[in-house]
Amino acid sequence: MKRRLPPLNALRAFEAAARLGRMTAAASELSVTPGAISRQVRQLEDVLGTALFEGSKQRPVLTEAGRLLLPTVSAAFDQIEGAVRAVSDEPGGTLDVSCFGTLAMRWLIPRLYDFNAACPDIDVRISAADREVDIEREHYDVVISTDDGHHAERVAVSALFPEWLGPVLSPQLAATLNWKSSTGLPGKLLLRTRTRPDAWSLWAHCAGDVAPDAGGQVFEHYYFTLQAATAGLGVCVAPWHLVIDDLQSGRLVAPLGFRRSGKRYVLKRRAQRSIKADRFCTWLARQAAGMPDPA
Repeated sequence: MKRRLPPLNALRAFEAAARLGRMTAAASELSVTPGAISRQVRQLEDVLGTALFEGSKQRPVLTEAGRLLLPTVSAAFDQIEGAVRAVSDEPGGTLDVSCFGTLAMRWLIPRLYDFNAACPDIDVRISAADREVDIEREHYDVVISTDDGHHAERVAVSALFPEWLGPVLSPQLAATLNWKSSTGLPGKLLLRTRTRPDAWSLWAHCAGDVAPDAGGQVFEHYYFTLQAATAGLGVCVAPWHLVIDDLQSGRLVAPLGFRRSGKRYVLKRRAQRSIKADRFCTWLARQAAGMPDPA
């Protein structure tokens, strides 16, 4: 019997736009223009005889028909993608990895030369994220993130390392201060990060200390805050894995030590077989296992 299917390109454009929530995001994923996505979606709507989106072009909303169609189309494309990966699983090629931006800059990238030397046939393509990434929706091969406790059935999760937090500052600034508690710091020396506003209070709770009063400089991202600390502008609470190289080189010191925050970092990957992902995750687990705990 002849299959009666709409054009697959139109289905693909609809699925990407509905899954990502924006025509521009779908266009970026499929490497076409937003206008091409809109035309493909309109073609599908003409074939089906019903509207699939409503609302503005910037923020389209699925209609009832669109909400009914999306899960089945997404599952079908997932099955096709899984089958293609299974029959074309190559030991080399591109591996798409998502990672928090500061973690990528200060921990992953400085160690990546070792993986490139061991696996020169794998091209690791890193995407920086400032939020938790849904590996199924955004189609990465591997995601490095914190463990949120919610694991999809088709996603394999493995522990990487626990998070340790501690105040860090430049040795030059430390030489001018005599403090043994966070409350002994002048407010102007407190460095904070907008993406982690609870860092000081969380560390103080774990250390049995008292959180300092509000105040100090606030930076948009951790790498700005850490750069400010290295430059002697003040003291920030930082995760051990982000500052281990700076502490070992003497660019930063941590006079009050580190405490476990209760969070942990994990690897998330698609459950289906992938030689490239296997090799990268095995290497990454070795890197994490070889990282010393703070004294």
